Amino acid sequence: MAVTPLELAKVAATAADDKKATDILVLDLTDKSDACDYFVICTVSNNPMMDAVVEEVQERVRLNCHEKPLSVEGRAGATWILVDYGAVVLHVFREEARDFYRLERLWGDAPHVRLDLEGATPEDEWLTEGEQFEDMPEA
Repeated sequence: MAVTPLELAKVAATAADDKKATDILVLDLTDKSDACDYFVICTVSNNPMMDAVVEEVQERVRLNCHEKPLSVEGRAGATWILVDYGAVVLHVFREEARDFYRLERLWGDAPHVRLDLEGATPEDEWLTEGEQFEDMPEA
């Protein structure tokens, strides 16, 4: 049985958390974009950690969701790696690149999905007045 994009996003976020990524955020773009349904965004502190997060996400998504990425971009620059699963796009940033691009601000009107993960971005850090998180259903 195929997994939903939200389930794939949850698997990716959990894998990133297990590799100690921080500021993990899932944006629900289902009503905002025709390109994809969810962004999974996280921050890492160094390039080896970036590689470890990307590899762990790919492995977990392959095992749990039976999906392979359509493409992986950015390994050469090593400040931002994008892993495209079609409906879900993973963005793994070094801190300076995340601060510069601020995808969560660019997509500021997109609902945030609540994550119960150690490395998840705290709710009060990204919510503005009137915004709220959507609860992420159990996979």
